Amino acid sequence: MLDIAVIEEPAAAEASLDPIRAGILAALAEPGSAAMLAGRLGLPRQKVNYHLKELERHGLVELAEERRKGNVTERIYRAAAASYVISPSVLGAVSPDPSRSPDQLSARWLLALGARLVQEVGRLLTGAARAGQRVATFGIDAEVRFASAADRAAFGQELAETVAALVSRYHDEAAPAGRTHRVIVGLHQIPGPDRPTHRKPDQEKEQENPE
Repeated sequence: MLDIAVIEEPAAAEASLDPIRAGILAALAEPGSAAMLAGRLGLPRQKVNYHLKELERHGLVELAEERRKGNVTERIYRAAAASYVISPSVLGAVSPDPSRSPDQLSARWLLALGARLVQEVGRLLTGAARAGQRVATFGIDAEVRFASAADRAAFGQELAETVAALVSRYHDEAAPAGRTHRVIVGLHQIPGPDRPTHRKPDQEKEQENPE
């Protein structure tokens, strides 16, 4: 079972979003047959079996084993992955495109960058899985609490300059066997219950980027 599977086909995405099928995928964290799943979910076995076939058809579940019980063969299924991500590519022409309006201070542009990240890395994972290979990637996840908007702006400027210097140092356009990589760095506030509901007087004067 994969840790994460990327759904790139519209029909598969539609299948995964059906509430019953989503429940079956969650229940199949532990392999089971249609009869076993029916008991876990409180649904008729025939209905579960129908949805299992659809999920299998789209590659979201897979046959783990077959058990012979008298004259009946019991099919044991498992989820193809522990979790799933729907690629923005399923939206076709209306999928987010960061090249349309690049703006470092735009939350929507950051979201478009994230969508492209899911789409591109998803394609890499799909191809690597077929070839039985691993994808060479690198990621950083960190949290920083700024004392003021000025500090946040200064951090962003220094971060941009540092990344630009690193890219300039290591980028080799003429490397005959080189492979082009994409570097994405984002900064956003973490949503949560500790987000302040009222601004201080000096904060009210700050002009936030309208989104």
